[in-house]
Amino acid sequence: MTTNAIQPFEEAIADHHQRLGTLSRAGRRLMGYFCTYTPVEILHASGFVPVRIHAGAGRMDKAGAHLPDFICPYMKLSLENALDGKYDFLAGLVQGYSCDAACGLVNIWKDIFTGRFFHTLPIPYNDTPESRAYYRSALLELTEKLAFAGAHASETALSDSIDLYARIRSLQLDLCRRRQKGNAAVSSKNLMAIVGAGFLVLPEQYLLMLEEFLDRLPPDPPAAKDGFPVMISGSLIEDAGVLDAIESSGGRIVADDLCNGFRQIFPPDGRGENPMDRLIDRYINRFPCPARSRAEDRGKRLLDLAGDTGAKAVVFVVQKFCTPHLADYPVLSELLKANGLASIMVEMDETWQMASQLKTRLESFFEMMGSAA
Repeated sequence: MTTNAIQPFEEAIADHHQRLGTLSRAGRRLMGYFCTYTPVEILHASGFVPVRIHAGAGRMDKAGAHLPDFICPYMKLSLENALDGKYDFLAGLVQGYSCDAACGLVNIWKDIFTGRFFHTLPIPYNDTPESRAYYRSALLELTEKLAFAGAHASETALSDSIDLYARIRSLQLDLCRRRQKGNAAVSSKNLMAIVGAGFLVLPEQYLLMLEEFLDRLPPDPPAAKDGFPVMISGSLIEDAGVLDAIESSGGRIVADDLCNGFRQIFPPDGRGENPMDRLIDRYINRFPCPARSRAEDRGKRLLDLAGDTGAKAVVFVVQKFCTPHLADYPVLSELLKANGLASIMVEMDETWQMASQLKTRLESFFEMMGSAA
């Protein structure tokens, strides 16, 4: 399979500002979001095109006037892009309450970009009847505010949107399994582009892109044996150079715990007697983020994922100043060690450049892993 099969996904990311701007001028309403805890199904059922804010790599020139230094690169560069006019096409932002930085940024956007729709959605930590009732009231509040803004989501529309996104996530999950088996066409670099495009394309169009890509995939090759099998964990990675550095240093990525990866895919759907129950069940049971779970509980899920995929170590790729992930690392590294899995942490800034000393650390880590195997 040639790299041309990945090209539509890469192009969808590269030209998304211009393409989505054209879509907005044609009359479509686009709603932005930062975090994958945001229920995109409700936005889509309300007639919006959900668009996850893309930060990319670069430097911060304008956003510094609005932000302290101790904010993660994703949030800094997201605001920088908005101040450059790259998100003028958005009708507003809806943010699931995850980390404090993301929720604080919504308020900053609201102050700067007046006249748009802004809403922060609270999310429960636990799965109890009381938590589900609370979450239901929060989701109903969102739908009521959207309806007041002229965007009504019927129960039928919500059911259709849930079906659409469940199908998309099921296909993405299939690609994750193929990466685990060593299918070269579904390398971590390619998978990042495929999943990333899904945040920036009409979901109906994206589903067709996924189906076409899967139809063109060759049969699964024999299991890959080169490189030490690892899982990568962090918030999100938007620069494939980090993945290349890990694999060129001796690692073989078989799984991920990223919010632009497995964490936003699993589970694809929820269970319930009606669309709202399905939605609640899915988001409460999704693979946990450190901002919405205890480190010990999350560690057990990571161990299960490592066991399912054959990962023998974890590379934590953490954005600078990402407090939830940085706070979890000491607990997770000890838990992994106690269960026979090594780990290493790599901290990245807004340039997303892998400094030579970090590359050397990774090479030494995988050499040590190979010697111990």
